[in-house]
Amino acid sequence: MNLALRYAARSDVGLVRADNQDSGYAGPDLLAVADGMGGHAGGDIASTLAIRSLVPLDGHTHVPDGALEELEHAIESAKQAIVDRSEAEPQLAGMGTTVTAILRAGNQLVMAHLGDSRAYLLRDDELTQVTTDHTFVQHLVDTGRIAPEDAEHHPQRNVVMRVLGDFEVDLTPDLSVREARPGDRWLLCSDGLSGFVTPDMIAQILISVVDPGECAETLIQLALRAGSTDNVTAVVADVVDLDADPEHPAEGAVPHPADALADEPLPTSPEVVGSAVRDDLPGTEPLATDDATPETDGAPGVNDDPEAEEAAAAARAGQKGRGRRRALGATITLVLVLALLGGGYAAYGWTQDQYFVGESDGQVAVFRGVPQNVGPLHLSSPVELTGTSVDSLPSYVQDRLTATIPASSLADAQTRAAQVATDGATPAPTTTPTPTLTPATPATTAPAAIPTTTTALTKPTAKTTHGPATQGKGD
Repeated sequence: MNLALRYAARSDVGLVRADNQDSGYAGPDLLAVADGMGGHAGGDIASTLAIRSLVPLDGHTHVPDGALEELEHAIESAKQAIVDRSEAEPQLAGMGTTVTAILRAGNQLVMAHLGDSRAYLLRDDELTQVTTDHTFVQHLVDTGRIAPEDAEHHPQRNVVMRVLGDFEVDLTPDLSVREARPGDRWLLCSDGLSGFVTPDMIAQILISVVDPGECAETLIQLALRAGSTDNVTAVVADVVDLDADPEHPAEGAVPHPADALADEPLPTSPEVVGSAVRDDLPGTEPLATDDATPETDGAPGVNDDPEAEEAAAAARAGQKGRGRRRALGATITLVLVLALLGGGYAAYGWTQDQYFVGESDGQVAVFRGVPQNVGPLHLSSPVELTGTSVDSLPSYVQDRLTATIPASSLADAQTRAAQVATDGATPAPTTTPTPTLTPATPATTAPAAIPTTTTALTKPTAKTTHGPATQGKGD
């Protein structure tokens, strides 16, 4: 078999944070997510340094015997880069980052993991959590001191025990080698997603949304709708067999929604998201985005030419535009998923039981519905204007209003709008509900029919146990 990856990476700053401290990367041979921590600037720098230490591994042919050592060496280089940076800038002392990375080596995948970012594997419509969280709560579960179902609501569930940072303690990552099978779908994500979207819901979306980019965006939107208080990053990748004949699958092969993309060309340029793509972090250089291919040696491209830098700025602006269009497509996908489950009429009723904060007539406003139109059907409308001019707010708050701030109810939306209007801050959610696909009571006026073009959902059996490795070592 001649295997390859069809991949996508997406990230969102979230509902509360002013800065995105997550970084994500997806390329032909490398998938990675890093969730930084350590203050206003330290976290984004740590995650950026981690991703940029891993990127040179992409774009090369790796063999399983050497790939694990190469990945471990790259993790060590990332740690040293963080240590060096902290020594040079003492105000960054204590910064760290999670790292979850997969490197393709022929027909196998080698993995390194530190922290509470996660890797999930969807195989034959069954979801498995492959990584083990390096958290205090997971330690309590592993030692039998609390039940797994109690971990989700434990007050110390966010305490991470092992991260990549400038600490004197030598914390080695979990390392393993796994088989890559055609039809597998991998998800790497930060806890801003896994902490707010249930495994069953993750499985449903991974099964039903064909395109990796739309799939990642839909998962992020679900996390935001559930009130995620953290940055949210998702990397989705499908393992494909370049020699397979889609019209004559192998006997016993399980069809996968991604088979519908068999005739589409595979991506060749990497996708970089979160802090790693920024060009304004002190002492760091931006990585190439999906608008540019990294240098031939796999190292990040650096623009020293003013004209090249201007072109890169234009490319980044174009990427932001594409990001908005991707969010649009993901929202439509979410509505269509709802339509599949309850019919277009009931799905519309569900949208009209939702609320968010956005901009209307230049003012901060409370909206009813979801921030999208489907054809001639408007799925939202302003129900309350605060009188606060959006132009008077900080730029990052203006950006969040443009992207919209989800709320759990009308009262929650009014509270959020009032706080944005008074102090320019987006408050933490009053509740953190798990998103549900049970539609609300239908609206009194039937909307236009919503086309159902996505693949019909099948209910999987989601497992949160840790998948076995064919070879590896852990802590």
